[in-house]
Amino acid sequence: MNTFLDYFIISIAMGTLGRFYLLRVDYRQYPSYPRGVIMHLTFGFIGAALGSIAVPALIAKDFAAVTFLALAAEQFRNIRTMERENLNNIEDYELVPRGKSYIEEIAKIFEARNYIVAITSLATSMLLYIFDQIVAGIVGGMVVLIILKLFMKGQKIQDIAKVRIGKIWFKNALLYVDDVVIMNVGLKEARERIIKTGIAVVLEPVDENASITLSNIGQRQAIIHDAIAQVGIKKDLDEPDFTPLARRNINNGNLMVVFYPSIQDEKALLRAVRYAPVLESSRRKPSESGAAYSKE
Repeated sequence: MNTFLDYFIISIAMGTLGRFYLLRVDYRQYPSYPRGVIMHLTFGFIGAALGSIAVPALIAKDFAAVTFLALAAEQFRNIRTMERENLNNIEDYELVPRGKSYIEEIAKIFEARNYIVAITSLATSMLLYIFDQIVAGIVGGMVVLIILKLFMKGQKIQDIAKVRIGKIWFKNALLYVDDVVIMNVGLKEARERIIKTGIAVVLEPVDENASITLSNIGQRQAIIHDAIAQVGIKKDLDEPDFTPLARRNINNGNLMVVFYPSIQDEKALLRAVRYAPVLESSRRKPSESGAAYSKE
């Protein structure tokens, strides 16, 4: 009984510590408040407990207890729904919205992190019973956690595009970045403010796959929101002329974005854009499709 209890506690501890390790509190602000942190650590503890109980239940031939894993899957789906609803509820109060694609990406990441917790606890528990050594279980659990975290690591914009500063200029009332028309700006005061505070960023896709990925509307909005979260924005409500816009050069696939950052630092803005995530829902790989190169 003592061995079972010891192994159960160790497995739960590994899973809970794994959730703490995966907890991101950064400029994205998910979560950056005490109640959010406590909530996710609690969900991690529950997931770790459900993952830890599976192996001893099988050893005891209590197959009904293994159904707790199905309960864990349902619990994690609820976490995804909760995160989606929370972010949707505050979306209307953002000066620059995240967009539905980015919100869904965040919700999926939170769900996946709890699956990692359950798998880490399950692996730790299994190794403890196989080798009957605490060190083997802890080391094995850490290896599984690190491998799964690396597997979850997604691409960033710098992996699919070259990012540089573009030239902002006007032709009459038309706002241009390099040779692409962004929008029509009627007021002279607005044009002067754009010239003074605007910084244009050009994303040059490295291949056809990247070009199609950057054409996705949700991906564009995620880039804009992520950058603004780090460098701020010089606009207030009811100032549509100063909302960051992204326009695509249909000839070469380049994406032009005009920002009005509070931190007037081109290097900081470029860094923010480069580190923006590539959304799973926007990723396209036509080069791997036979249809893309069909001669028919």
